[in-house]
Amino acid sequence: MKTTVALVVFACLFAVFVQGQRTSVQRCLCQGPGMNMVRLQRVEKIEVFSPSPSCDKLEIIVTLKNGAGKKCLNPESNFAKNYIRKALKNRG
Repeated sequence: MKTTVALVVFACLFAVFVQGQRTSVQRCLCQGPGMNMVRLQRVEKIEVFSPSPSCDKLEIIVTLKNGAGKKCLNPESNFAKNYIRKALKNRG
């Protein structure tokens, strides 16, 4: 009986210890800094994702025309900053 109680206590302590050791996993769409610019003629769509609980950084994803895929833009690049500034100006 004492062995069972000791085993249960050990299992509970182990579970609490392991839970405390976990770090939050970032689920960002972009890995790395991203591209500094993209030719606007090749862009089909640009999506901007604000920081969230799942990813703590601003992400800009460009969908290219003709099924050429998606690319991540560096939000700190002049190209991205100018594009966002112009989009906000046209929106308002």
